[in-house]
Amino acid sequence: MDYVVRRNNLKELPHSLDYVSCLLHLSVCGIFGLLWMLLLHKFNGFCFLFSVRSSVVLKADISTISEHLDIGLTTGYLGSLTTFSGWNQKMLDLSVNGQWVYASLGFLCGKHIVSWPNWFCPITFSPLLWNLMEKVTTAKGFKGLLGDLKSRSTNQWSLKSYKSHLAVMIALLLVLGVLLVASGLLDAKEFRNGGSEAHLWLACFLAPLGVWIRWTLTRLNGRGIGKSGQFNWVPLGTLAANIGAASMMAALATVNTKNCDTVASGMQFGLLGCMSTVSTFMAEFHTMSPSNQLLRAFAYAAVTVVPSFGIGILIYCIPVWTKRCN
Repeated sequence: MDYVVRRNNLKELPHSLDYVSCLLHLSVCGIFGLLWMLLLHKFNGFCFLFSVRSSVVLKADISTISEHLDIGLTTGYLGSLTTFSGWNQKMLDLSVNGQWVYASLGFLCGKHIVSWPNWFCPITFSPLLWNLMEKVTTAKGFKGLLGDLKSRSTNQWSLKSYKSHLAVMIALLLVLGVLLVASGLLDAKEFRNGGSEAHLWLACFLAPLGVWIRWTLTRLNGRGIGKSGQFNWVPLGTLAANIGAASMMAALATVNTKNCDTVASGMQFGLLGCMSTVSTFMAEFHTMSPSNQLLRAFAYAAVTVVPSFGIGILIYCIPVWTKRCN
């Protein structure tokens, strides 16, 4: 999706500050999305699932309060919470161990589960299913809260004035500074002591960069190829982000020295994990599927999954298999 902040109100921020505000929202929400994903991944615990359709519906409600918050929560939080590159790498890990059936089911079942409309239920899932499903715990309640706020007073809660935008920017800048400084200090301490958590703090430090890259690439969505704009129905930005991040993650998975492995893992979780997204990918798939564009939806899914998995086989699985044979 191409998230562009509309500037219809003369009291809104100038273009430069408008852009900085988007980056701040993306950074803070992206880090929190990454932390929540890592927390759930660590405990393999309970998680609530809801369909991509719900995230699209939430977008309209969030934008009534702040379009920057809309960008932060959808592109930053949801995008970082659901990583396509991690999903693809999990399937490669299964394949490299000869579990081709599980890898195939992972792609097929995972795609259908997250595109099931209006499905919302708590379940316990295995590490395999962890990378197959979209995860947000408060979609229904958050939408209700937004509805209450909207019904009480839209003007009271919406951020339309220059001062309110500036106040939010200052608050986000402080929060981002605290998060980055804390991540940097903790990462340096763990890295120096050889701690196993060093890559997690490095991931938090690199997460904003991954979100910024993905957000920038989404501007290619809808433009098509060439001057004539052929294939403009293909979200080229999301496609490039997912395939690029999945390919680089597969390459980094071959690193096996101690210090390099810490840096590689941090880049995998933070930079590449936040650079790719399942939520936007499946939202775009779901937007195409109810209409007469069902073939386009499956073509888009195939163009995303097949190259990502195929490149991963070449640069990750084959070297691992060769090393085992030798």
